[in-house]
Amino acid sequence: MRPLDGITVVTLEHAIAAPLCTRHLADLGARVIKIERPGVGDFARAYDERVRGLASHFVWTNRSKESLTLDVKHAQAQGVLMQLLARADVLVQNLAPGAADRLGLSFDALRERFPRLIVCDISGYGADGPYRDKKAYDLLIQAESGFLSVTGTQQEPAKAGCSIADISAGMYAYSNILAALIARGRTGVGCRIDVSMLECMAEWMSFPLYYTFGGAQPPQRAGAAHATIYPYGPFAAGDGKTVILGLQNEREWEAFCAKVLLQPALATDPRFASNSRRTAARDELRAIIDTVFAGLTAEQVIERLDHAQIANAQLNTMHDVWQHPQLEARHRWANVKTPAGDIPVLRPPVPDAIAPRLDPVPALGEHTEAIMAELGYGQEAIDRLRAERAI
Repeated sequence: MRPLDGITVVTLEHAIAAPLCTRHLADLGARVIKIERPGVGDFARAYDERVRGLASHFVWTNRSKESLTLDVKHAQAQGVLMQLLARADVLVQNLAPGAADRLGLSFDALRERFPRLIVCDISGYGADGPYRDKKAYDLLIQAESGFLSVTGTQQEPAKAGCSIADISAGMYAYSNILAALIARGRTGVGCRIDVSMLECMAEWMSFPLYYTFGGAQPPQRAGAAHATIYPYGPFAAGDGKTVILGLQNEREWEAFCAKVLLQPALATDPRFASNSRRTAARDELRAIIDTVFAGLTAEQVIERLDHAQIANAQLNTMHDVWQHPQLEARHRWANVKTPAGDIPVLRPPVPDAIAPRLDPVPALGEHTEAIMAELGYGQEAIDRLRAERAI
């Protein structure tokens, strides 16, 4: 058994935040019915064609789901939606601001008819406040939350290389739905979950927020280096490769000086006698480190760092991660089916006792007829709805 076996999720979703949330629910056994626009579907299906003609974002966030094509604005759609919700435990939506309310899918509109239903709304800015009607995309929320102000180089801000705002919202939606299911098991009553991308990212920005407490200066953008701890970041070895290292305390600083730089006296140099001083004098310290590392290969640098028990990493490319020996040793790769054939996927990080669902990525509308038949529609009715472009 999986923890969410028997749980049904109906989702009106697109892009990343909601699909990532519901895919994690599917990983744990939930049945996820994904409602898509006939003929077009989730617009993330067309982001790129990198995975044998399929979109990379879509195959990542949509395995183990059933695709039902339904024009939610069609006159016949309301009846289908209500029949689905009568069988559902959770409704998830990240439609444009106000769209769910106009469709009669708000928690207030549904709670009396479906008292056990959990309704999770994911939006850019939340259900109220002056920004409630603003459209929100990942990069825009990175900007609004202050993330861009502390990320990048001194000359230019930089966005995260993955959809960090979408991911944060998706993961908070996922964890809140799990909590709501536990609460419903005690009370028998569903609830509303209002997940705001801005609020999720603001929570993740709590360290730089507190760092500026009382009007203090914010952390400076430092590229791939840490803005307030030093040395902590990338350093070039003599063979042109890059090693990432990080020191967290004075014990590690002493070990770094003695066993990596082979300059034990440096540990008591007044210029570098605390993290604050090392951060203030980072240019001087970097020159010393660069001089030592220039005479070593990356492998030799890592060997010294490991000997000194200093945390370190290689600056891997995506191609390196596909071949990462740790992922291979821990058997993290599996295969799932897609409309374009089998593809490798990373097993989700769930407890070892749970065998996660790894079912296919659905083709657009692949499950429409089966779901409609399950709701009691005969073939003639299904054909008529298809002719009317309702499904």
